[in-house]
Amino acid sequence: MGLHLLLPLHRHGFYRATARSGLPGIIMKDDYASGPPPPPPQEEQQRRRPGAPAYLNNASASPMPAAAIGAVSDFLAEYSAMGPDSEAASDYVKKTVASARSAVAGIIGCRPDEIVLTQSTTDGVNAVARGIRPGPQAGIVIRGGAHEHHANYYPWLRLAGCGARITSLPVDKDGLFRMADLREAVGGSGTGGGSGASPPPALVSLSHALYNTGAILPVEEVGELLASRGIPYFVDAAQTVGCLGSMDVRRIGCDFMAFNGSKWLRGPMGTGLLYCRRGSERLLEPLGIGGESADLLDGGRLEYKAMPERLETGFRNYPGAAGLDSAARHMVRQGLDGIRRRAARLAGLLRGELGRVPGVTVYGPDEEGARTSIVPFDVAGRDPGEVAARLERQGIIVAVREFVDKRVVRASPHHFNTDEQVLAAAGAVRAL
Repeated sequence: MGLHLLLPLHRHGFYRATARSGLPGIIMKDDYASGPPPPPPQEEQQRRRPGAPAYLNNASASPMPAAAIGAVSDFLAEYSAMGPDSEAASDYVKKTVASARSAVAGIIGCRPDEIVLTQSTTDGVNAVARGIRPGPQAGIVIRGGAHEHHANYYPWLRLAGCGARITSLPVDKDGLFRMADLREAVGGSGTGGGSGASPPPALVSLSHALYNTGAILPVEEVGELLASRGIPYFVDAAQTVGCLGSMDVRRIGCDFMAFNGSKWLRGPMGTGLLYCRRGSERLLEPLGIGGESADLLDGGRLEYKAMPERLETGFRNYPGAAGLDSAARHMVRQGLDGIRRRAARLAGLLRGELGRVPGVTVYGPDEEGARTSIVPFDVAGRDPGEVAARLERQGIIVAVREFVDKRVVRASPHHFNTDEQVLAAAGAVRAL
């Protein structure tokens, strides 16, 4: 008989979580390519009911599907029932982690052993920034910090204290840079240089899309350029995995890519992923070492294990991995490209409605294909924090973010949001 737990489902009632002994099979990203997506789960129908909060802050963290919440509780119940640290429990943990790793690998188009479990995007950025160990005067190329998230800015700035040269690319009002500036920063138009030429940078770091304006950067074009020069490449994909539809990390051409499980993928808090292209792990010195990541050889010599264990010393967030696995598969079943189309349409609807409100300025690229579903705006004469607080009192959840020298209100609809919620948000702004 299975172990049953009656647990609260946010504020909307209860669901029954049942400990299971089996795990679902591996789902790759095209398994549901044919046929219509399944109907919205019950908890998403509940979010659409009158009076339910209009959650438009998915660029910060998304509500988890009920099945993913259940997967976390199921894992905890099963693990405890087996007896923690038993052989059965150990096997269960390994299967859970392998399943989550495979689900995420299917979404971005890589091998499962190229996925490292972390606790956040920030965790992944720091694993690369602290592990790359650039030599004195080695260059790191980043975008200017006025449009960059702190998590993909501060770790690189800290390397300047180790003697690294930090080159910040100039950006426009939307946070975009010119490819000509990048070519100059990485060594001009050729692969060599004269006696006075600077050495090529040790790494280039870019965001896939910006957390404030939603602008999408040309990461594939950058990947081609850097590959031709043999320059390592890091991408912060916190705002794109689960938001931009099907993704092929091979086409991006990066060595490393960090992203979050709790934003657009709708997994639990405290889950993050680091993609490390096979062979690129040799560029990194692991942040930690232990029995999970290395072996002690004769003569006291330490040898790192193969990937991904090499970068995963210590315990991971195993309950979170179970929830992330379930959430990722939920996204695949809904259809990643369909999710992108729906969220982009909702964002376009919101931008259009806000643009007709006197005193409201909407920021970010105008072209739908050039942005995510992030909608940044401000209201003349109103503090963005005040706007966000007043909206939340009306059941509309947004965020406040900044770029350059201003703060803005940031809305970010996902696939489970509705036209009615978006129109209600625009109406509430109009009524301020």
